[in-house]
Amino acid sequence: MSHSTDQLQTPAALADALRETGYLADEGLATVAWLALRLHRPILLEGEPGTGKTALAEALAQTLGATLIRLQCYEGIDATQALYDWDFPRQVLHLRALEATSGPDGMDIGAVEQDLFAERFLLERPVLQALRTAPSVLLVDEIDRADDEFEAFLLEVLSTNAVTIPEVGTIHAKTPPLVVLTSNRTREVHDALKRRCLYHWVEHPGLEREVEILRTRMPELPERLADQVARAVHRLRGEDLLKPPGVAESLDWAAALHALGRSDLDPDVAATTLGAVLKYREDADRVRNQLDRLMAG
Repeated sequence: MSHSTDQLQTPAALADALRETGYLADEGLATVAWLALRLHRPILLEGEPGTGKTALAEALAQTLGATLIRLQCYEGIDATQALYDWDFPRQVLHLRALEATSGPDGMDIGAVEQDLFAERFLLERPVLQALRTAPSVLLVDEIDRADDEFEAFLLEVLSTNAVTIPEVGTIHAKTPPLVVLTSNRTREVHDALKRRCLYHWVEHPGLEREVEILRTRMPELPERLADQVARAVHRLRGEDLLKPPGVAESLDWAAALHALGRSDLDPDVAATTLGAVLKYREDADRVRNQLDRLMAG
């Protein structure tokens, strides 16, 4: 069920609406998300991988009945990958068709150039798509993977909610998208971008909340198994691992155990299903040698 912003009068109301999607936001996170809606400000979410940053954007889009548009950042990404491009193969085919059908006087070069950069040849990338889609949630995932130049470009777009395409003109968002930026903090995001956003550090959920997340997302899961998985994952996060498990791994582990017909988590079944929760061989080897202790708590 989608909700309008007018229906979400308080952070608690937004938290309840997010809960309907299966996303359990604590008071701090719900407040920041609510303020972003009210103040029309981007959100910058930082935290360890697997803490639910990306999932919040997905839940917000579902709650608001908005289109989720995702821009996955990576090393070397530039404005072209984020903004727009031209469909070059189609332009070439169109040009050849014009040449084949042109009269004895040839083609009007100016008209041809104008035709080649018509709307039908424009390829919208995520940022432009978000500006032209209402309502929408623009998820800029892992902004810390991009470089300074891309951050500066993104800051300009967020400040104006507009982009300029030389062949088309300036495109303004009639209804600005809700922008959610995430960072795993592999590097520091610049202060200028942080100042433009509402900021929140997303922690791993506490034990009780993680049990609640498992039960909410997987109501078919036995209560005892949900409690055991959550406790085991919390203990794993306390180990010196290369990649501590996040909520997504908790859900994967619980789903794997349930698919095997297990209603109880013991060291033997834990050893055979570690691949659902640990993604590095070194971590699995380290934990496998300590499963009796970890399962015993």
